[in-house]
Amino acid sequence: MGCSKRSESAILLGFLLLIIAESVVGRFVVEKNSLRVTSPDSIKGTHDSAIGNFGIPQYGGSMAGTVMYPKENRKGCKDFDDFGISFKSKPGALPFFVLVDRGDCFFALKVWNAQNAGAAAVLVADNMEEALITMDSPEEDHASLKYIANITIPSALIDKSFGESLKKAISGGDMVNVNLDWREAVPHPDDRVEYELWTNSNDECGVKCDMLMEFVRDFKGAAQILEKGGYTQFTPHYITWYCPQAFTISKQCKSQCINHGRYCAPDPEQDFSSGYEGKDVVLENLRQLCVFIVANETKKPWVWWDYVTDFQIRCPMKEKKYNKECANSVIESLGLDLKKIEKCMGDPIADSDNPVLKEEQNAQIGKGSRGDVTILPTLVVNSRQYRGKLEKAAVLKAICSGFEETTEPSVCLSDVETNECLDNNGGCWQEKTANITACKDTFRGRVCVCPVVNGVRFKGDGYRSCTATGPGRCIINNGGCWHETRNGITFSACMDNEEGKCKCPPGFKGDGVNSCEDIDECKEKKACQCPECSCKDTWGSYDCTCSGDLLYIRDHDTCISKRATEVKSAWVAVWVILIGLAMAAGGGYLVYKYRLRSYMDSEIRAIMAQYMPLEGQKEVPSHVSDDRA
Repeated sequence: MGCSKRSESAILLGFLLLIIAESVVGRFVVEKNSLRVTSPDSIKGTHDSAIGNFGIPQYGGSMAGTVMYPKENRKGCKDFDDFGISFKSKPGALPFFVLVDRGDCFFALKVWNAQNAGAAAVLVADNMEEALITMDSPEEDHASLKYIANITIPSALIDKSFGESLKKAISGGDMVNVNLDWREAVPHPDDRVEYELWTNSNDECGVKCDMLMEFVRDFKGAAQILEKGGYTQFTPHYITWYCPQAFTISKQCKSQCINHGRYCAPDPEQDFSSGYEGKDVVLENLRQLCVFIVANETKKPWVWWDYVTDFQIRCPMKEKKYNKECANSVIESLGLDLKKIEKCMGDPIADSDNPVLKEEQNAQIGKGSRGDVTILPTLVVNSRQYRGKLEKAAVLKAICSGFEETTEPSVCLSDVETNECLDNNGGCWQEKTANITACKDTFRGRVCVCPVVNGVRFKGDGYRSCTATGPGRCIINNGGCWHETRNGITFSACMDNEEGKCKCPPGFKGDGVNSCEDIDECKEKKACQCPECSCKDTWGSYDCTCSGDLLYIRDHDTCISKRATEVKSAWVAVWVILIGLAMAAGGGYLVYKYRLRSYMDSEIRAIMAQYMPLEGQKEVPSHVSDDRA
């Protein structure tokens, strides 16, 4: 009886392994970075290399170095110290990229040994002619755990023929310089990075589960900042397998699957007779998916990170709290709608498809540049599978490389960057007085770009010069022009109406940028040159006085008598009065003349009317009195 059970389990596991194997072979995409040989000329050119699935690739950046091929321990399977070999570069020299041969030990061990010897990066030359593959870390090898997690340098696999070319050049005495470039390893098509994490709620699956849980806890803060700021769009995914039709009624399938064998997960303890079952994991995976869906509907998708971290802490398998009751208490504490989540989960015993899990199985199939998802955990950034250590700083660097340079959010700097601007201002232009710099820190490294300060744009190369331009530029450190204050008087060579130009003000001479020197108008005989003048130079101007009672006229640079000025002023006043009287007399005469003439015309017409009445006019009575009265 026991033998038949073991046989049944073996057959079932065999079918499951077959399904997984078919998926793996189906569509696995190798993520690559560019390797460019800069010297010698005989092998100069660009080649592909496959990014290792461990260590920390320099996503978004590049690295230059000199290739070294050791004379001993060429496969790198032993400690290089045993052979007295060191790859530590001297100050000022390019770092060493160590070239080792494939074979005899794990890829990760080769890189670890080279790292301990001082290598900055490792190139592994393939030992057969084949398409590039991804170098992976050992599966469930406890002896390797102590070094895999501590590998911090990048590594890449190169094809056999290219490896032979490098070896030949090195053996011929040539210095082989190469650049490793990861800047296009993650595309950046827009101003938002889309990434997805294929994860699992099982916290008792060994070392990889421990690593995954630790990553989720550590990355939570950065992930929520990116999501709340609209910088990223995150989607969690969960892998499930289906049970072969012939085994859906078996004990093994019933314990590992829901919905009649459609969605399955491995038994957490690999023991079908005790502990938690695979279907418990499937149900919690489904619940976490529905938590994300419901949270996303309320415009708060980042709550998923709170749920999964709280569930890990409050509902671990080892404390026998990995169940629905504990999960519901977490959901309620976060203010999520429990009924909506339960409705989203559906009926796990129904003989029908679950829409949520069906979509997850479809998503496992590779699309575009992304291959099939077959292992956990898997991180995909902008449709490119992440290669490297699942660790906060390394993953954040990969995500941040999906942004265009200088557009990445501040979290990319605070959590990743070492701030190269702190060391000698990054070699960029700087105005120390106004505390303005062209050095801009990015997680890829510093860039020298002239800044915009309070709406005023600086123009220049960013390295040697930056000049304020446009209106308002004189407010910012006087537009980079000369200025000086003496005795409460300030002069500046900055002029707002002349874009980008500095011009010494009147009374000064110089370039307007570095200096403006006072012009000695007296010595250079540019003013106060009349015979009666006495000149005294001042800062930015001059004082000119005249002898005796003479008055200095600055506009005409001449002296005139104060008395003459007074007499002249008096005559002007007299003439004004006389002209005024004349105009008044003339006006009075005109009025008088007009009235006199009018009266005389009236008298003449009256006299004439007495002797010969005018036509159309009645008799006008005589002005003589009537004696008959």
